[in-house]
Amino acid sequence: MIAYSPSTLTVADLLRGDLQLASPPNAYFLLKKIVEDPNKTAKDAAVVLEADAALAVKLLKIVNSAFYGFPSQISSITKAITMIGTRELQNLVLGTLIVERFSDLPGQHFSIHDFWARNLRCALIARELDIHFGKHYADTAFLCGLVHNIGQLVFYRRIPVLAREVDLLLQSQTPLAVDEEVTVEQNVIGFDHFQAGAELCKQWMLPDVIVESIRLHCFPDLIGPYADLAAMVRLANCLSRIENPYDAHAVNALNLTPEQISFILDKISASSKSFLNCSIPLSKPAWVLIIIGISVA
Repeated sequence: MIAYSPSTLTVADLLRGDLQLASPPNAYFLLKKIVEDPNKTAKDAAVVLEADAALAVKLLKIVNSAFYGFPSQISSITKAITMIGTRELQNLVLGTLIVERFSDLPGQHFSIHDFWARNLRCALIARELDIHFGKHYADTAFLCGLVHNIGQLVFYRRIPVLAREVDLLLQSQTPLAVDEEVTVEQNVIGFDHFQAGAELCKQWMLPDVIVESIRLHCFPDLIGPYADLAAMVRLANCLSRIENPYDAHAVNALNLTPEQISFILDKISASSKSFLNCSIPLSKPAWVLIIIGISVA
């Protein structure tokens, strides 16, 4: 937590002086480097992951969960890579590392469980929208949907008093306009959580597609290389929050009919029910670690 003056606070101030926020997820980049090297194998990738015993254990727990549904237990990282593929593994590692960075948030005013549940729904919708439009982004659409609100976690980690003030103001405003959350954040803090999240991901040197999908959330770009993905995540965010009113602008940006949207939401609803009916004990933070590993057929 930092001392702050809301009138002078900047995103740079927010991210300064916190080792967990300042340090990029190195295991992800080591893995990415190996995956992109044609001379490297799954065994080389396994060596990187097994160097972090805690991460390796978590990855195996996720891969062996009911969400993947493999018929027998997978006992090695090399086998896990063979079963789920390197692209899926990269997203799984990055998602797990991001969740870990915020696993110790104070819980009296903020439910990390509810946060990831809401963003999981957004991720599933984003992935389904990408499938509808030709699957140009594969599982990256899922990951972008999952982390697009990461700036909210930065607020609760670094400026919890202001974050709580934003929450109280939002709770007092019913019904809530689609863009009201961003407006309240800008009024109280000086910037919004999408700006904070994009800057954090940029500081972590994450792929541009992730940074831009967050940065463009409130500033739609019709011609940029990631404009279509940002539009999908924007709509997914709207549709994932049941309490929000219909956002015609977000829907019209993708030229979807009400019937198409209903079809996509029905598929997501069916998938969500199967996850909720899972018999695995979903404790914190194991619940979110398992959620990160979902692969939707």
